[in-house]
Amino acid sequence: MYLVSLKCIGVAAQNVRYAGGKTNRDQPRKKKKPRAAFKEPDVSQAERFSLCDAIRYIHAFEVGRPPTSPKYDLAIRLQTLKNGPVVRNRLRLPHAVNSALRICVICAPDSPAAAVAAKAGAALIGEDNVFEAVKEGKIEFDRCICHQDSAQKLNKSGVGRILGPRGLMPSPKYGTVVKDVGGTIGQIVGTSEYRERQGVIRMAVGQLAFTPEQLSENIKAFMGSIKRDLARLSEAVGKDIHEVVLSSTNAPGFSLNGEFRSPTSLPPEDLVMP
Repeated sequence: MYLVSLKCIGVAAQNVRYAGGKTNRDQPRKKKKPRAAFKEPDVSQAERFSLCDAIRYIHAFEVGRPPTSPKYDLAIRLQTLKNGPVVRNRLRLPHAVNSALRICVICAPDSPAAAVAAKAGAALIGEDNVFEAVKEGKIEFDRCICHQDSAQKLNKSGVGRILGPRGLMPSPKYGTVVKDVGGTIGQIVGTSEYRERQGVIRMAVGQLAFTPEQLSENIKAFMGSIKRDLARLSEAVGKDIHEVVLSSTNAPGFSLNGEFRSPTSLPPEDLVMP
């Protein structure tokens, strides 16, 4: 009897009738306002590591793997609005990480630009053949540039919705719709490209075989480039660096405190992979 009464009370509570004749089911629910900025974790109490300590722990996760295969990745979490401009750029690190980039050149296959691209070592050259491959999901290249004479055909091809989210869509803004194909390929080879996604910028900053000093130089160059990018933005945008995390291909991330080594760190020469 007691259980039945509770059930009846519950049903009655769901159908409360107000003076206006409406029930509580008819009352509009308050909509939650979407967050204007990306949510950042509270790192004030989180453990942070010096670079040498992070390298030491990462090496433990990479035991038995070739030292040139896994890569160090740096993730920079930003305090930024969701609808603000994204940070995107390209830089040449002091110590190159990607030694074998596959470059795609969109140009007429029988044009002088195609001959220059082939001589410069482009992995994929053409127009319609490139568009068909992209639409079929065969994106077998790491960078993509377009000759200015093929820009109109590229825009009409409809591959922007596929290449755009991957950061591969050529654009005059980022210097990838060009007239000098050979010179652009020469600039791209040996450079690294980064782009902000969901408030985070990620980029490979070293191979596991790098010494701590080499990795430190690459990180400093990357951080300097990011800070210059942020300084060029207007004050209304309000982007700031919130956290810097170092990880590798098979290791978790370690939040960095900005120090090269701590008093308890191993000597840098002991952190070089054989």
